[in-house]
Amino acid sequence: QVQLVESGGGLVQAGGSLNLSCLTSGLSLKNYAMAWFRQAPGEEREFVAAINWNRARTIYADSVKGRFTISRDNAKNTVALQMNSLKPADTAVYYCAADFNPSTVTVRTSTSVYEYWGQGTRVTVSS
Repeated sequence: QVQLVESGGGLVQAGGSLNLSCLTSGLSLKNYAMAWFRQAPGEEREFVAAINWNRARTIYADSVKGRFTISRDNAKNTVALQMNSLKPADTAVYYCAADFNPSTVTVRTSTSVYEYWGQGTRVTVSS
């Protein structure tokens, strides 16, 4: 049974930092690209960041570029999202997702290609 469990969300003031973590089980992480998405109240789920299986390729949404960093540790079955210089606009539920994609050059950003999802962790940034 595949499980993705996010943690690390919370309440933070604008300008602060949070580090989200996603612990996976039930899949061989080396075959999967991993991503973070987020969904604000009343909004559609949107792409935040992704990393391919061997960390050779990362991609970020323009809105978080330069502030967020995605990383992974395949040996520990974890994916992280370091979020710095947080803004109230970053307030959302953040989801970890896995895409079966052994490519070393391609990382995808569409929600429809990600097969497995976590339950989400809430991030609230106060002004």
